[in-house]
Amino acid sequence: MSLDIGIIGLEKSGRTTIFNSLVRTGAGAGRLRQEEHIGTARVPDRRVDKLKEMFNSRKATYAEIKYLDLGASIKGATGDFNISGRLLSQLGATDALLCVIRNFKDESLMHPQLSIDPSRDIEAMEMELAFSDMAIIERRLERLAGQLKAARQSEKLLLEREVSLLSSLQKSLEEGVPLRRQKLGGEDLKQISSYQFLSLKPLLTVINIDEEQIKNSAELEKEMTGKFGDDSHRIIALAGKLEEELAGLDKASQQSFLSEFNLAEPGLDRVIRSSYDLLGLITFLTTGEDESRAWPVPGGTTAPRAAGNIHSDIERGFIRAEVVTFDNLVRLGGYAGVRREGLLRVEGKNYTVQDGDVIHFLFNI
Repeated sequence: MSLDIGIIGLEKSGRTTIFNSLVRTGAGAGRLRQEEHIGTARVPDRRVDKLKEMFNSRKATYAEIKYLDLGASIKGATGDFNISGRLLSQLGATDALLCVIRNFKDESLMHPQLSIDPSRDIEAMEMELAFSDMAIIERRLERLAGQLKAARQSEKLLLEREVSLLSSLQKSLEEGVPLRRQKLGGEDLKQISSYQFLSLKPLLTVINIDEEQIKNSAELEKEMTGKFGDDSHRIIALAGKLEEELAGLDKASQQSFLSEFNLAEPGLDRVIRSSYDLLGLITFLTTGEDESRAWPVPGGTTAPRAAGNIHSDIERGFIRAEVVTFDNLVRLGGYAGVRREGLLRVEGKNYTVQDGDVIHFLFNI
């Protein structure tokens, strides 16, 4: 399952620093604005490590997220709200957006608005995304007006329904409500699925702070989440420069570095996990001598659909799934203990996969 997240942000917010840290690459911060960089980050998962150890697997494979640093800048309060067609197309194809907001001070790197104010910049970001969506709606409503004039009676009902829906979305956007917060039903979402609406996408805001601000980062996250956050908009604060240094260290050096700043884990691990959670994904696992692996699927996925992530033949020829929870498998030391306790379940086509299920699929084609 491919997971793509587009990185956007104000100029000089540290967008490329965050990207470099996430994907552990050296993409230059001084690149051309329209040049994009693409890289993948694996989703930290201790369960994969434990299964590899238990079953002596030859390799461990983690879920991955593709991050796209597209050079897309939110211009803020300049009055020039315009995401170009090329960038709009690329951003529209992503599963979610990650916006970098600046809260660090650097006299050699002047903020475009000449002052540091994360609340103002988050509002500017939301406004930019909303303006992009409103421009799409306005163009579509103009076309629909022309189509209605020439439409047969049998076509008018569908066209009028679309006009009504888009007009309602437009009104809410003008009132400052992004599409992701408009509680759209399944049919409405299906009708607008072909549009490249940016404010509809799940959003992760990363507030880029100084090292000196780390001790107050939890308070900053709480404040900004209270103002702007919800289930579809998560907010995390981290020190981008420090994270970039941390990403280049080995495990032992990383731990020493984290201890120095009294951090339990790299902030970027939180970003990666939050990106994963924001998309409503869960993980099922497979294990054996060849490989222990994490498989991301949307919550509510049935066993055959989950099997299709491994191979379409397994989904097509699905017979049943042998399922045990990761916790029970580890607690009982392997499959022998699980079978002894009667905790290895046999599930059929209607079974809904749960996070942490370790599954062996049986199939026949």
